Formats: sequence, C-alpha cells, structure tokens
Amino acid sequence: MSLPMTTDAPAIETQLDAIKAAMKAGRFEEAEHLADAVLETAPENTDALYMAAATARYLDRTDKAFALLDRLKRAAPDYGRAFQEEGHLYRKLARPEEAIAAYMLAVRWNPALVASWNALSDLNTQLGRTVEAQEAAAQAQRLQQLPRELLAVTNHIHEGRVLHAERIARAFMQKNPRHTEGMRLLADIGTRLGVHEDADFLLETAIELEPDNLQLRIDHIQVLRKRQKYEAALEQAKALLARGPDNPMFKSLYAIESMQAGQYDEALKVFDEVLAALPDDLPTLTSRGHALKTAGRTQDAISSYSRAVEVEPLHGDAWYALANLKTYRFTDAQIEAMKQAARNPNLSHMGRVHISFALGKALEDRGEFDEAFAHYSEGNRLKKMQVRYTTEHMHEEFESQKRHCTAELFEARSNTGCEDPAPIFIVGLPRAGSTLIEQILASHSQVDGTLELPNILSLAHRLRGRKQVSDRERYPRILHDLPDDELKALGEDYITNTAIHRQGAPFFTDKMPNNFRHIGLISLILPNAKIIDARREPMACCFSGYKQLFAEGQEFSYSLDDIGQYYRGYIDLMAHWDEVLPGKVLRVQHEDVIEDLEGQVRRILDYCGLPFEQACVDFHKTERAVRTASSEQVRQPISRSGVDQWRNFEPHLEPLKDALGPALTDYR
Repeated sequence: MSLPMTTDAPAIETQLDAIKAAMKAGRFEEAEHLADAVLETAPENTDALYMAAATARYLDRTDKAFALLDRLKRAAPDYGRAFQEEGHLYRKLARPEEAIAAYMLAVRWNPALVASWNALSDLNTQLGRTVEAQEAAAQAQRLQQLPRELLAVTNHIHEGRVLHAERIARAFMQKNPRHTEGMRLLADIGTRLGVHEDADFLLETAIELEPDNLQLRIDHIQVLRKRQKYEAALEQAKALLARGPDNPMFKSLYAIESMQAGQYDEALKVFDEVLAALPDDLPTLTSRGHALKTAGRTQDAISSYSRAVEVEPLHGDAWYALANLKTYRFTDAQIEAMKQAARNPNLSHMGRVHISFALGKALEDRGEFDEAFAHYSEGNRLKKMQVRYTTEHMHEEFESQKRHCTAELFEARSNTGCEDPAPIFIVGLPRAGSTLIEQILASHSQVDGTLELPNILSLAHRLRGRKQVSDRERYPRILHDLPDDELKALGEDYITNTAIHRQGAPFFTDKMPNNFRHIGLISLILPNAKIIDARREPMACCFSGYKQLFAEGQEFSYSLDDIGQYYRGYIDLMAHWDEVLPGKVLRVQHEDVIEDLEGQVRRILDYCGLPFEQACVDFHKTERAVRTASSEQVRQPISRSGVDQWRNFEPHLEPLKDALGPALTDYR
C-alpha cells in the first residue's frame, strides 16, 4: 500500500493514521514504507519519526531505530516517548543499565508514561535494586488509578498540548469539582499559561481538601514564588521542612525560598547542608550559585556554577548562569564542552536554549561575531517555539490604551487614587539602563531598591476579567467605570502588598519595565507616584535584549522583527502618555547618563523631590542584592563599553532596522 507524498497538513494526518493502523495490525513492513514516505516530505514530523523508530525496532532494524530516535530527540528534545522507545530498544538488546537511563529520562520529561515506570520496576527488580523497583512500581500504580481523563491531561501537558489539556481538565472538574489531582493539574496548566493567580487559588483550595498531600504543597510554593509572594512561599517551605527535617528536597526548597526572601546567609547555610549530603546535586549547586551572585560573591558563584557543569556538561542552566554574569570569560575547554553538549541528542530543549545563549556570549567575548550571532539566533529560535506572543496582539493592546486612556479620562478622574507618594516606577524596555537608574536611586538614604514587582501587571490581568479573548478591551475601558473608592483601594492595596520588599525608607523603586503599558492605571490609583522612562538608543537596546535570555515576561525579545516592532510601539505609547499626562513621566536617556552621570543624577533626584547625595553618583559602591541580568555591571563604575557593541553584529541586523523603521532615528 502507498499514499501520494504531500506536505499538506491534513494529508499528512491521513498518512499518519494509515501508519498507526498498519502497526496496530502488525503490518510493520507496510508501516515502515508509509513512515519513510512521510519523512521524505516532513523530515522533522515528531509522530512520523516516533512511529518509524518503533516500526524499525519491531523489524529488528536496530541501527535504523537508533538513528531515527536521534533525529526525533533533536526535533523534539523533551519528548518523553522518544526516550521510552530508546529504553525498549536497549531492553531488547539486553543492555539493562542503558535501558534504565533511557526510561529515567522518559519519565523525567513525561511522568505519565506508565510503560516506562513498569519497565523501571522490572529492570531494577532484576538487578536487585529493591527500593528503586518499589518506587517505580508505586508510580505506575498511582498513574493507573487516575481517572482516564486526568492521565490523558498529564500526557498532553508533558507533550506540549497545553490548551488541549486545559479543555479536558476543565470538563473533568465540572463533573468532579472536589478532585484534588484535577485541581493540581489545572493549576499546573494555569502556571504554564501564566495565569498564576488562578493556579494559586486552585492549589489553596486543594490543600484545604487534602492537607497532607505534599505534592500540592510543593506546587503551591513554586506558584507563590512566581507571584513573588516570597514571605508566603518561605512560610510554606518552612512548614514542609518541619515535616521532614532531613529531606534534601524539602531543605533545597527552603533554601531557595530563603534566598528569594532576601535571607542569603540562611539560604547558603542550608544549601551547604544539602551539598554535604549530596555533593554533586545539580539544582542545589546552581541555586547556590544564584544566591552567591545576588549577594555579590561573584567568585564563589563561579565556583558553584563551574562545579555543576563539571558534574553534568548537559546542565545548560549553569552554563548560561556563567554567561549571564556578563563579566565571566569561558576557557577553550569550556567552549568545546558546550559545543559537544549542543551536539548531544539527549540535551533538553531548555538546555539547548541555555547553551546556545551561553555560546553566543562566549564567542562574542572572543570577537567571533558571526558564529556568536548564529548561536544567539538559534537560542532565540528555540525559545520562540515556547511562547505565544504575536506583534499583532501587542499592537492591539497599545492601541487600546491610547483609545481609552485619554486626557478627558484623567481630567475627569483627577482626584482619585491613593495619595501615598512612596513609589518610584522605572519603566521602559529591558536592557535600557533601568537597573542603573534603580541602583542610583537605591543608593539614596531615602529610597529602598526593591525588584521588578509584578503587582501592577497582576492588577491589569485581574481587570481584564475572564473574557480575555472575547472582550480584549475590558481593560483599560473599565478604568472609566471603576468607582473612586475602588481606585483608591487599589492604590492602597499596591502600597500594602509591596511593603514586604521595603526596608523602611520613605520611597521605593519598582522597576518592572513592562509597567509602561499601564501608566494610565498607575496614574489613577497612585497619582503622586513618580514614573521614570529608562530609554536607550534603539539598536543597542533591542540587540542587547535579543541576546539576553529572560526568565519570563519578555516574549517579544526572541525575534529581531518582534523586538523592533515592540520598541516602535513602546515609543509611540510613551508619546501618548506625554500628551495626555504632560510632565508626569521623566525620560532618562541611557547615553546621557553615561556622558554626564552627575548631571543626570541631579536631574533624577530633583524630579523625585530628593536632595542630592554623593552616594548616588558612587552607586557602584552600594552593597545590596541585585537580581537582574545587570547585577555585575552596576557593581562597577559607569562605562561606555556597551554603547556600540551591536555594531559588531550589524551585518546580521537588517531585519531589526527594517522593523524599527522611523524609530531607528526618531526615538528621543
């Protein structure tokens, strides 16, 4: 049997169905022929590669099966079934240790693979590893006891079909509203979609129903951290540790939350306790490095990260952490180790992203700009695959702000909001010099430097309501309708909820860059807040953002076209705020700060109503925790070294120039 070759998606689906049918009927020669035909026209089709590899195993074509699995793992690095199929191959070849390693990777990327857990139980039993066998058997039994719908949800989540998983999970929860595992999975989906408030509520409810479920508590801690509720996360971690004081996972969680809450000495003490028991634990070595970096102990951080990559060269997180210090220089041996890791088919998707960005930085430092750009480009391509950002939706949001946040609105609501003058918002694009401005202000005796606080973004999300697709303009349109007392209450809530990050000074910074999209909201709920727009020359700003891997929230930065369009929309929206809120925002041009530091410091302090202090000029001497990518740079005197770095890559940046259009020169 043969089918005509095509690249048409529906036709490929028909061909894939034919392969499945042939395999189910045991017609493996036919399935092989059909799979080969699909792969000729769609060489990276995940389903075709997977079925082709399984078919090759059934036909005893071992070399072909391994070759297909290598292709599959490169096309879909975190696809658990690829590793499960590899485990089946090794098991068939009577190579149990390699089979176990493959099955362990399979359940790491998809913990719902019952066949892998059963295989791990069998193989560990054969090798006399009773504890490991029992643990694997327990996992298989737990999965088999799940409702069929939730097992499907778990599979869909871990195979990247999150929206499909959400539909099934919501339908299940409508029929089973008190099912705690259903709540946990729906919270997991919410977290992956960035809806952290809903995830928080679901997990709180599930814990009330099942207080002894430790997985619920672990998940809740992680959601609280994402919401930057660091004290609450620490309290939960402390309670978990009290249940198992010697449990390394609980200790590690407690140390991480101590670090996030600013208790670095406590965090480092507990990290060291974990490493005393598990000296080569990768997450602990890396998290310890993050704590040391944030506390300003750079050399110790380097040692911790370096040990992690010595233990496991595929640990991309630590490679990127070294690169993200900005001041670290990789050795020849380290660069070669990263290149070898990048060629390894077992490297995870995020590992591949991390190493691509790290190699870009390493090679840029050596002046190998073409190869460096190739790695930056690959890292961005891989990362963009994970996000749902579109320039069209962002421009719709910008236009909506302009349409609804008018001069008439602000004139009509001029006496609203909480009058507390404490907040100083620093907004703009990332990599535009906002950390430098924050460090200048935080060096003043009357200002607390805090973080990129999520509170305004969370409030905007809440005001959008549940119908974010069918009624995209509910926010900011709703700003016309909110009662005065509610606007005041929202401002008071912001002051109350951010108090945890303050140290007692009368003023504090909030340097969430994306808040520029919500200046109208800020002005209504906090009319006396100061707002500083940190602006940088567009090519330097955009390319610096393009080569920076952000943790989350900057999805526009993974494409030269997207980031150029975003910058263009940003300066257009800022021009709107200048028109409808004249004098509200102070624009600080990064290049001006570099050329005339003291003059710009005085200008910033005058705008904020603060007396001049020399410490603000000597900002690099200020000792404080800095959590952004510029943490090492703001601990050094000001430098012009980064101003024109983008020019080294200019031959590759035409798409960025095209996207910027008139903003390329008209940006001040």
